Amino acid sequence: MPFPDIERRFADMHTASRTSPPWTKAERTALLRKLQAVIASTRGEFAAAISADFGTRAHEETLLAEVVPSLTLIEHTVKKLGSWMAPERRPTALTFWFGRNRIHYQPKGVVLIISPWNYPLQLAVIPLAAAIAAGNRVILKPSELTPRTSALLKQHLELGLGADVVTVATGGADIAAGLSALPFDHILFTGSTAVGAKVMAAAAPNLTPVTLELGGKSPTIVHEAADLEQAAGRIARGKLMNAGQTCIAPDYALVPRARTKDFVAAYTSAAATFYPRVIDNPQYSSIVSERHFERLAGLLREARNHGARADIVDPARELPSMEATSSNTRKIAPVVLTDVTEAMGIMQEEIFGPILPVLPYDTLDEAIAYVNARPRPLALYYFDTDRARIEHVLQNTTSGGATINDTMLHIAQEDLPFGGIGPSGMGAYHGREGFLTFSHAKATFYQGRLTLTDLVRPPYGARFQAIMKGALSRTAAGRGSRGLS
Repeated sequence: MPFPDIERRFADMHTASRTSPPWTKAERTALLRKLQAVIASTRGEFAAAISADFGTRAHEETLLAEVVPSLTLIEHTVKKLGSWMAPERRPTALTFWFGRNRIHYQPKGVVLIISPWNYPLQLAVIPLAAAIAAGNRVILKPSELTPRTSALLKQHLELGLGADVVTVATGGADIAAGLSALPFDHILFTGSTAVGAKVMAAAAPNLTPVTLELGGKSPTIVHEAADLEQAAGRIARGKLMNAGQTCIAPDYALVPRARTKDFVAAYTSAAATFYPRVIDNPQYSSIVSERHFERLAGLLREARNHGARADIVDPARELPSMEATSSNTRKIAPVVLTDVTEAMGIMQEEIFGPILPVLPYDTLDEAIAYVNARPRPLALYYFDTDRARIEHVLQNTTSGGATINDTMLHIAQEDLPFGGIGPSGMGAYHGREGFLTFSHAKATFYQGRLTLTDLVRPPYGARFQAIMKGALSRTAAGRGSRGLS
């Protein structure tokens, strides 16, 4: 779609958002049901397109990680929409009796969603559903790295919901850059920290608010009291889904020094059980592009050249001895790295692949200090059964989200917000937080027929002084005002 055509579509949407009445609950519900029907009826097409875009992506993973979460969250949104849209009551201070406070949630207007390649259906549809629930028109810019999926999104979303409701703008980075500079009412971007900074900079001249869902090195801490085999299996499951190409995948694992070898053995055993074949296995994903494949191969090569030990999971011996990569399939076998150092690139950047560095630690506070000395991550995972230690870890680390005794499952909870902090992102969506992200909360005060504020109007005299003295006394005494709503 040529950029001038996209600009005209944006202008039409912008005008409609300013001149047409906000969509009613019934209208928003109808649009959400249409979106749900589109995804349900075309899920096979999307699974095939995503697999073709990747080279190999298991249809089962697309169903598990993209189709079902999208449909489930839309269903949750439809059920909750009425209560989310209703004006929210807030207490009224004694000074303003007999008035009332309310918050009215209004559509922001026209929203830009820039979605990534790693989960090209879910990470487009879920924010789209939230934006529509809040009453917004949307321009969606999917990734150019998954062109077949992007073409399907354009075909089915514009036909199913109407191009005046959602327009899908396909194309490369130039299209995304041009869109980011338009005066949208909100931008939600999912992708790398570096590109997120560019989107934010492009939005700044228009004072467009942004939600940035980024990434980073999400740590996993395994306590010595944890069930090691269970922990290793759950970490492997999270790490190896989509061959590690997940923004909240466990990036590295901190394991008690005395249990490191046992952990590596348990992890590699679990990975071999999940994927008895790697190269000739349609359930094990390829790396999405040659550039990303070469980046991962380079990180692995550099780490090994500088002394890291690599335990490669290749149960069927499909690869040459000591090799982990297959260039013609763009597949990388599951790898555990030990003896890594901070100077290695694998410990400097988000891995986004099936390579897991394992670092030993001696005390839990040492592991916590290691996490806190690095940029705040998108997710944190901790394995332990002791409630006090679990709370200690949660209270003394900061991350976008966390899962205890498993990985990644916080993103699947319908009523939990999903988002990062600092370099891993800003803002959140999913569930009610998604509705709030794309809504303007308009504070409204309803004055009553009788009001105490009439007692403090000019001319100021003895009555005014007495009222102010009482107000100051209440404040100085530290007693809050009684509320009325």
